[in-house]
Amino acid sequence: MANVNLSLRHLKAFSALAAMRNFTRAAEYCSLTQSAFSALISNLEEDLGVKLFARNTRNVELTAEGEAFQNIVSHFLPEMERALEEIKDRAHRRKGRVAIAALPTIFSSLLPNVIAVFLRDNPGIELVIEDVANTVCVDLVRTRRVDFALCASAATGADLVIETLASDTFHFVCQRDHPLADRERLAAVDIQPHPIIVFEKASSIRQHLDAAIYPEQWARAFQVNNLSTAAGLVNAGVGATVVPTLALRQFKQDILRMIPVTLPINRRNLCLLRRKDAAESVAAKEFIKVLRDNLDRDISRAELATV
Repeated sequence: MANVNLSLRHLKAFSALAAMRNFTRAAEYCSLTQSAFSALISNLEEDLGVKLFARNTRNVELTAEGEAFQNIVSHFLPEMERALEEIKDRAHRRKGRVAIAALPTIFSSLLPNVIAVFLRDNPGIELVIEDVANTVCVDLVRTRRVDFALCASAATGADLVIETLASDTFHFVCQRDHPLADRERLAAVDIQPHPIIVFEKASSIRQHLDAAIYPEQWARAFQVNNLSTAAGLVNAGVGATVVPTLALRQFKQDILRMIPVTLPINRRNLCLLRRKDAAESVAAKEFIKVLRDNLDRDISRAELATV
């Protein structure tokens, strides 16, 4: 059988003529000259190898083959048009979905502004967010439940790729009557004699702080799962803690001091984690672009807020 080269224009022309049974009206409906329209129909019949219309000077009627073809086209054409519109909407970011995982410190400090800018410019995009621990970020990317993650450095394996976007440092947070409260900067050795509120072992904060003084350990007052719990305890005068710069907005109280800390591993990398074989959607690529455009400025704002 010869190759059949059908286009959407062929199908729309056929559908119009089958409905109107008049070449002039069908050509006008398709915004074509009558000669161009007639050529489309002739080309379609030639490619299919059958006559679809019986013509005379007064009437245009469907042949038996034309009626069979109309039954097919009447079901196929609307679906094809919907599919093409869907792809056009996605290409122009009128529709789509982006799923993101990120550390809670990144979500609370950096992403609200990025999300606001992205949704303002792309109101038709569905945004799904997961604020989870570092190990969960890796798992969500690996199992394709999110498009990408924003996390701390991680052992990724051969299937993932990690890119450092920025970094932040750490601060000691305490009440103003703490023995270290009058210091302008602290080193790890200054803090180690004093019990601090630490985070659970899966936390990227805990992992970074532990690695910074390994094989030594921090003296622990309490172990908590999230920053809001640590902030509540510090506000109540129960203890002090060490947290990254991006977490400090949860500790903005007049009764507290936030003191920069110099650690042996001083900066915590903030990374973009993706699957190595990922082919991001147009919407996902746009979100990453907005993120890159705003990241440095938002980190600077977070750092200035500690002054």
